[in-house]
Amino acid sequence: MSDSSQSLPRSAAGNHSPWLIAVIVSMATFMEVLDTSIANVSLPHIAGGTASSLEESTWILTSYLVSNAIILPISGWLATIVGRKRFYMTCVALFGISSLLCGLAPSLGWLIFFRVLQGLGGGGLAPSEQSILTDSFTQQQRSQAFALYGVAVVVAPTIGPTLGGWITDNYSWRWIFFINIPVCVASLILTATILQEPPAVKEDQAKARKGGIKIDYPGIALVALGLGCLQVVLDKGQLDDWWGSDFITVFILISGLSLLFLVIWENVHDHPIIDMKMVGSRNFGLCMAMMFVTGFILLTSIQLIPQFLQSIEPYDATQAGLTLTAGGFGTLLFMPVVAALLKVVQPRYLIAIGLLIQAVGAFHLAGINAELSFSHAAWARVLQAIGLPFLFVPINTTAYSGLPPGKSNDASALLNSMRNLGGSFGISFGTTILARHTQVHHARLAESLKPFTQIKHAHLFPTAQALDAAVQQQAGVLSYIDVFWALGVIAAVFIPLTFLMNKNKLGEGAAGH
Repeated sequence: MSDSSQSLPRSAAGNHSPWLIAVIVSMATFMEVLDTSIANVSLPHIAGGTASSLEESTWILTSYLVSNAIILPISGWLATIVGRKRFYMTCVALFGISSLLCGLAPSLGWLIFFRVLQGLGGGGLAPSEQSILTDSFTQQQRSQAFALYGVAVVVAPTIGPTLGGWITDNYSWRWIFFINIPVCVASLILTATILQEPPAVKEDQAKARKGGIKIDYPGIALVALGLGCLQVVLDKGQLDDWWGSDFITVFILISGLSLLFLVIWENVHDHPIIDMKMVGSRNFGLCMAMMFVTGFILLTSIQLIPQFLQSIEPYDATQAGLTLTAGGFGTLLFMPVVAALLKVVQPRYLIAIGLLIQAVGAFHLAGINAELSFSHAAWARVLQAIGLPFLFVPINTTAYSGLPPGKSNDASALLNSMRNLGGSFGISFGTTILARHTQVHHARLAESLKPFTQIKHAHLFPTAQALDAAVQQQAGVLSYIDVFWALGVIAAVFIPLTFLMNKNKLGEGAAGH
């Protein structure tokens, strides 16, 4: 390891190369992020295997997201209290054990319970990992480190649907959970033997425990209620007709009030579980907003492209997933390019370029039709994937600029929370537009069909059912177009905000702690 790395008081590398640490923590990251998308395409098989309905099986996704959302914002505090290395290894172990239990689950109820445990373990991984990376690399190396880490975060969800579809089609849905186990075992062994807990981090733990561990019980309860209920609302809102459902309405009220009281409480509490002063910082607050929109666009696209190909086009789960996998090559190619550009270009300009690419990619996807070719879908995804490194690497590099020592745990937790929340909001947004606009387009198309039109095209649609199916398909296509246009507009709207971010000293990545 270089002398500059050895001089870092908070480095987890010890006498090893920090790049080895980056590879080790990226392993678990890849596994956890993969798991957020791998189960999506397997839901019909899981429903059949657990004797449940498809609607009931969606709680497999919701339960994971809820527990993930609850643990993420408080994981920075937990890592400080428990010890960063110990907390990280606990999360890896919990994720691995719960993955085994998910694969062995005898019923849907048990599977949902084990998914809650899996979400708790997985949610604590990314914040600890990013804190380790930030503290283990010099300012000059930090952008390249986040580029390596970003490959795992960005590529994993693109591979998830393909891998999940292939495993389900050729083996059993239980193996989408079993494949996590060897990665967890390898991660635990490598972390235990190589990753270090430096004295400076131990001092943070000692300070936090001085005078006894002061647990912010109201803060934890408000986080759990606010974000837990919010995640249920986002995941089930459209299915239950939003405000038309008493269940969703109650959860919206609980979530809104809990989050409001959380902000008030954390601002006046002596030992807050979430540092609201950090959130209120202009530069860090803008980074949180950029991470939110990155998650919004990334996860919404990953959800909608395979869904379109399977519902409108005659694609199976594996073929649909391959269109996303193609985009992974664009991300792999441009991660090191963006890391190099950060030495000569301000991060805020690269983020603006990334948002512009996302807008162009979304508008390109808005040119889809009912006869979309595989190459068109794949190249559209590649275009979007090229833009992701321009977002992920500069945001993570600049987010820590000006933060005081010991705040990397909290910063990582908040950034990852925003990425996940952005994805949840985006998927809910896209699902709602699809459902509502499909009805509107169907009604308009049906009104435009006149008797002589039906007679003229009778050879194409010999039955009323065939005609209605064609109208329904076209309405669906138009709805997907609406969603992609909306994503493009959202990406474009955020571009001016990038110029409000602080300037970084070029060649040094994020400012030192």
